Amino acid sequence: MDMFRITVVIPTYQRTMLLSRCLDALTKQTLNQRLYDIIVVGDGYDKETEELVATFNTAFENRITYLYTECKKGPAAARNLGWLYADGHLVAFTDDDCIPDELWLQEIFDAYNGEEKIVYTGSVYVPTPESPTDFERNTAQLEVAEFITANCICTKQALYHVGGFDERFKMAWREDSDLHFKLLRAKIPIIKLNKAVVIHPARKAKWGISIKEQKKGIYNALLAKKFPSLYQARIGHPTNALYYSLLLLLISMVLLWHVNLKWAFFASLSFWLFLTAKFILIRLRGTSKSPSHIAEMVFTSILIPYLSIFWQLYGSIKYRTVYNIKIGK
Repeated sequence: MDMFRITVVIPTYQRTMLLSRCLDALTKQTLNQRLYDIIVVGDGYDKETEELVATFNTAFENRITYLYTECKKGPAAARNLGWLYADGHLVAFTDDDCIPDELWLQEIFDAYNGEEKIVYTGSVYVPTPESPTDFERNTAQLEVAEFITANCICTKQALYHVGGFDERFKMAWREDSDLHFKLLRAKIPIIKLNKAVVIHPARKAKWGISIKEQKKGIYNALLAKKFPSLYQARIGHPTNALYYSLLLLLISMVLLWHVNLKWAFFASLSFWLFLTAKFILIRLRGTSKSPSHIAEMVFTSILIPYLSIFWQLYGSIKYRTVYNIKIGK
């Protein structure tokens, strides 16, 4: 009879190539296969994902389950469906774009002593080239994150106690911080397992991905409203003065042109160009200098300040809260 069992939960959405790599790593763990199973949760049904799981099940004694939400709800909802279905005493979360080290589950198994409510976080390694892209450099920040669902392990009782993930977080942003804050508020122990390693390669991103990424700022407001003190202490930053300076300059240029103050317009335009160039250079510092990447940084840097402020204000209005936050690039 097993001492206990670990269930690995992986949310996914139409990324079978990445998921295949993750499942391959999980089926090659040093931990005895009788001591763990895997649940893949689709964010909506996907035939290719279902077929991929069936392929892996052939060699893994049917210990991989494929579930899916009835419609696209985001990774928080997918993880909830997974952990509620899980049989394991421990639920280990990772993502479809991650590659768990072969000792990952063994380290977790060896650390657990049967506690009813306990949580573990492992180490995340993000391999990056010597001159990474802006997206790769931002992904590398996961290595120093305090708590992320790419590598966290919770007892089912701990998840029941705090209510799991808040499904209002529809994107892969701040839903892990929300769970972290609920665990801290509930005073559930969170133990660091440095040797439980998950590799998180920076996936190939579409050109201009940082434009789309700004929308995530909506959920900063939700998290700040739910946990104002914890948010301010662990995440909150002063408002980004550069962004607001660029916005005010843009507004002033429109007004100055309208009232025909051309000299003032060109003065404002010169300062706007200077600050925009400064922002571009900040983002390019230490990153790839390929022509495509430079063009991407120029294009996205012109738009990011305004989109960032827009989604910031949108989130504040939607969740009826006021907070200061510096949105990441």
